[in-house]
Amino acid sequence: MGPSGVGKSTTAEGLAERLDWPFAEADKFHPKANIAKMTEGVPLDDADRAPWLAAIRDWISDEAEKGVSTVLTCSALKRRYRETLREAKARVRFVALEIDPERLAERMRTRKGHFMPPSLLKSQLADLEPLAADEDGITVSVDQPPQAVIAAVVEKLGLSAR
Repeated sequence: MGPSGVGKSTTAEGLAERLDWPFAEADKFHPKANIAKMTEGVPLDDADRAPWLAAIRDWISDEAEKGVSTVLTCSALKRRYRETLREAKARVRFVALEIDPERLAERMRTRKGHFMPPSLLKSQLADLEPLAADEDGITVSVDQPPQAVIAAVVEKLGLSAR
């Protein structure tokens, strides 16, 4: 979890490969209207996010009912968004990725091929509510190479990698 550009996809893809678990990108669950809105530089509101979060929650539940553990990227910026995801019929654990806001802004400016414009970073950072002590998750700095981030996630969550 974290704002756009923090490294969610890189970390999640590496984690999924290391654990041999299926991976899903939360952006794929957005309705077309949400993508159009963000492409135009308009921040999503809670009403826009509700069906998106419900679709993600339902996907997690569907996979869990098949006995499958998964890795999923999702900004999950607000606690109430994370609460929706925790309604899944599975244990949902969060990995909050952290980086200095200036470095994050630079990543956003140099990233290619993503619908999320750098102009929306400010609204994402304003919405970001860090994990609380009572939430099932960890925080990891991405101020290190991706493989070190992935190793830290595996270790802090007590997962066994292949």
